Amino acid sequence: MKVLSTLASIVAGGFLVALPLSAQQPAAAPPAMVLTVEGFADGGDIPVKFSQAAPGVAPGEGLSPAMRWTNVPAGTQSFVLNMRDLDVARNRTTEDQAHWIVWNIPATATGMSEGQPKGAQLPDGSWQHSATGLMYRGPGAGANGPRHHYMFEIYALDVKLNVTPGADAFESRAKVFQAMQGHVLGKAVYGGLFRRPAP
Repeated sequence: MKVLSTLASIVAGGFLVALPLSAQQPAAAPPAMVLTVEGFADGGDIPVKFSQAAPGVAPGEGLSPAMRWTNVPAGTQSFVLNMRDLDVARNRTTEDQAHWIVWNIPATATGMSEGQPKGAQLPDGSWQHSATGLMYRGPGAGANGPRHHYMFEIYALDVKLNVTPGADAFESRAKVFQAMQGHVLGKAVYGGLFRRPAP
């Protein structure tokens, strides 16, 4: 009876075959990464304070929101954050707007604080770029059109990338995405909608 308590039995070809219970139960998959951008619900409206339309914000700039991520895959060596405007078709191509690409975020990071500074490198050593320059570019969809869909994407990589900023954000993003291939351990996304308030 003690043996039967640790074995599972199946019938195959008229014979009783005993298998370990562990063979019957697949290992549970690790939980998926989760990204949270503070200040608005996933799929909700992005507050003006994080946009180009906020009072006193220079054209093409803005205040980056705080965000955090959980359930980081084992073996993660760095993170890449990509923010894009899905409603833009740049230069009549399938390429969308590069609002913010940040790479080589340390593996120890669990998020980013609000209001990241300008400059090629952030205090944690990660690199950044946007269509505006070496900074966060807030949402800026026009007041007369539909709300645009802005997506924040976080990638966990098994390497640290040997990539420095290119001539513009689109070159930087292409170089980062190319270097990421084959190294993505996990990904999470968080979306928001925005259009400028009517004047």
